[in-house]
Amino acid sequence: MPDSKAELPPVIRRTEVVAFALVALLVIVVIVGLYLAKAFFLPITMAFIVGTMLSPAASFLERYGIPRAVAAVLIVSAATAGAVFMIGLIASPVMEWSNKLPELGLLLKEKMHAFDRPLALWQQLQSMLGGPDTLTTFHLPKFDWVQPTLEFLSPTFAEFLLFIATLILFIASWRELRRALIMNFGERTARLRTLRMLNEIEEHLGNYLLMVTMINIGVGVVTGLICAVTGMPNPAGLGALAAILNFIPIIGPVAMFAVLVVVGQVAFPSIGAGLLAPTLFAAMTFLEGHFLTPMIVGRRLALNALAVFIALAFWTWLWGPMGAFLSSPLLIVALIVKEHLMPSDLPQLPED
Repeated sequence: MPDSKAELPPVIRRTEVVAFALVALLVIVVIVGLYLAKAFFLPITMAFIVGTMLSPAASFLERYGIPRAVAAVLIVSAATAGAVFMIGLIASPVMEWSNKLPELGLLLKEKMHAFDRPLALWQQLQSMLGGPDTLTTFHLPKFDWVQPTLEFLSPTFAEFLLFIATLILFIASWRELRRALIMNFGERTARLRTLRMLNEIEEHLGNYLLMVTMINIGVGVVTGLICAVTGMPNPAGLGALAAILNFIPIIGPVAMFAVLVVVGQVAFPSIGAGLLAPTLFAAMTFLEGHFLTPMIVGRRLALNALAVFIALAFWTWLWGPMGAFLSSPLLIVALIVKEHLMPSDLPQLPED
């Protein structure tokens, strides 16, 4: 038996277990609600995040005498026009290639015959080791996934309309919303904490959007130049696609690499020539992801790689591609809120 109460093991009270269980149930209910009501919560959340990113631009126009409501309409119209322009660069070649899917599939299948001998050697190795004898040749997947994929990626008209309307109203009334949220607290300390939190969220999200947009435009331009130099078809469209996909962390560059591999194999007679542009793109994205982006974004916006990956996986599972786009901004908001509501008083480790 222990000699004193200080040596007694920690006791978990029943109230603590009940409280933890209730919090866990609340989290599960919230996640289920967000998943089932995706058509409502996704455009609303997207509008709030994008609106917070664009609010500094509205404040800038307001300082020059433009009413905030008019500034909100101008900003949303300019952003929509830019998005339509980028999509227009991609739409034409996509439609052209989609009409040739059977022919392109046959061409790719002929190219993949070069891998028949390595696959046969692998099959022999499996047989010698006692593995299953099932790998005989390379088979291309069927194209039945094209229409469901487009339906999954494309939001409905109602969701898009809800997003645009909420975005304009949010930017136009953001100042009043801030004031109402701050004045909702009675104590001066709570008001100051809320004000600092909102200012930091707006500053970080605005900087994130500006920096990431500039970086992604640069990625698109460099990708277009790589495709033009290597003789890839439609370099402008491929560059625009690279810029758009790069807004999605991790998944976007991988998807763009796969697109370049497929286009290269279709456009060039040899496998080596078709892999030149994807190889250069992979080298460029490696330099961008490991050196350029950390140097431009800086430490205050740099996020832990594991946290980014977990947030990306969770929000992509919950809300699809738009959730993947929102994963990093939502992670930034969560970290800022955590820092203000649960500040750490522990001593900091010395820097190297």
